[in-house]
Amino acid sequence: MADVNTIRSAAGANAASIDAGLRAHMNKVYGQMSIGMLITALAAWAIAGLAVTSDPSAAATNAEGAVYALREGSYLTGLGSLLYTSPLRFVVMFAPLAFIFFGWGALMSRGSAAAVQLGFFIFAAIMGVSMSSIFLVYTPYSITQTFLVTAIAFAGLSLYGYTTKKDLSGMGTFLTMGVIGLLVAMVINIFLQSSVMMMAISAIGVLIFAGLTAYYTQDIKRTYVAHAHHGDQEWLDKAASDGALSLYISFLNMFQFLLMFMGQQE
Repeated sequence: MADVNTIRSAAGANAASIDAGLRAHMNKVYGQMSIGMLITALAAWAIAGLAVTSDPSAAATNAEGAVYALREGSYLTGLGSLLYTSPLRFVVMFAPLAFIFFGWGALMSRGSAAAVQLGFFIFAAIMGVSMSSIFLVYTPYSITQTFLVTAIAFAGLSLYGYTTKKDLSGMGTFLTMGVIGLLVAMVINIFLQSSVMMMAISAIGVLIFAGLTAYYTQDIKRTYVAHAHHGDQEWLDKAASDGALSLYISFLNMFQFLLMFMGQQE
């Protein structure tokens, strides 16, 4: 992978324009990521609101006729029962992964920049549905607190990735393999239901996605600088959406794993 400083030196008189373009590109990446985060938060909040009721008469019932009660005075509606207790919960759980592994690459290779950006926002909405259950488990205060801690950590890690002279490219393969191992462990723990294993997964997950945040930021920067002189704005716009998705996923995973440590349950 081309070194940023070497490319800039070769660019000569174009270095200033590349730097200006890089700043605009990074602003676009962070802007799309922020919109995606907002879509996810609104979708999660809206679905959770529709999934829970305080009226027992509006609650869904199981085969024995008993209502689905989360806690005293809080019950699942028909939508909540469908999303969180039926086999559909596995579809909701794994739909984001299916989109990343089977849909995103095809969209990047064949779709326009506008289609890629729209695909990212649709993915953010799907993630919101998948994450809506956190509003049923954790208090709003702990969700907000964890989000702020994650935002501060993310900002520091991303700034490090952007400014460091150290080449982080070697981390990419190692961390990606770590993510795969993490997914396998999480699937296994669905059946084991081990709290100790879940805490270990959470700790490792925070570390992996912290590293990926710095790595992805540097990679987005490198990719732009390496291709800016080609002048293919359509490709750069698609790369901005791809970078936004990478940072978005790192942020959300750090948030979810930290929530397992910091979150106070209802």
